[in-house]
Amino acid sequence: MAHSKIAAQLYTVREFTQNPKDIAETMKKVAAIGYEAVQLSALAPMDPTELRKICDGEGLTVCATHIPYERMRDDPEGVIEEHEILGCKYPAIGGMAKEYREAGKYSEFAKDASEVAKKLAEGGLTFGYHNHSWELAKAGDRTILQILYEDSDPEYFKAELDTYWLQHGGASPVAWINWLGDRSRIIHFKDMIILDGQQTYAEIGEGNLDWPGIIEACEAAGIEWYIVEQDTCQRDPFESLKISFDNLKAMGVE
Repeated sequence: MAHSKIAAQLYTVREFTQNPKDIAETMKKVAAIGYEAVQLSALAPMDPTELRKICDGEGLTVCATHIPYERMRDDPEGVIEEHEILGCKYPAIGGMAKEYREAGKYSEFAKDASEVAKKLAEGGLTFGYHNHSWELAKAGDRTILQILYEDSDPEYFKAELDTYWLQHGGASPVAWINWLGDRSRIIHFKDMIILDGQQTYAEIGEGNLDWPGIIEACEAAGIEWYIVEQDTCQRDPFESLKISFDNLKAMGVE
């Protein structure tokens, strides 16, 4: 049976993953909602073998991770080994390494990260880059995000697009998904509302993003995992994860 495409980004419930006992309880709650996969992010340090046992016990696949770029660069063998234990092939970074961003060395980062990604690929892993909205700023005649994808190696440097941050930066999530095509293997699903005159996060389907268009583009691109994330919730974050899950199911996402 094909796996569900819907996964939970555990950053959403990071307050409840700060020790092994809470991690186990959180995995149980996430599975009870109906999720069959999770992305690991902002968890307390834990032996990957023990973490895999917890996930397996709840029927959860570890579809992706967020880990520091520096760790990928300095210890690719350790990253590969850990992901083999977890049964996960999609490590991603949460954004550009600080020293490159502060120096405006966007093209240099794209090239250097491609080399790091190539080493991970030799161990069967696919590197992903997660964007925020600041990469939609122009640096010359291109946006920073364009520079990252145009100046990197498309064979190794892949995308973990974030629908909220693309919209926040004035870009079209649909256009970016279409442009990157099969360079997108995983994506963060995140909705946006206007609250007290400000853009903020919402459960999937409760905000203003074009979900029919986004889902159609994801299907055309062959994206494997739709990872639900909400940086800040206006209610209990497990309830937010459930609302997003139920709404995606109602939209026909399996």
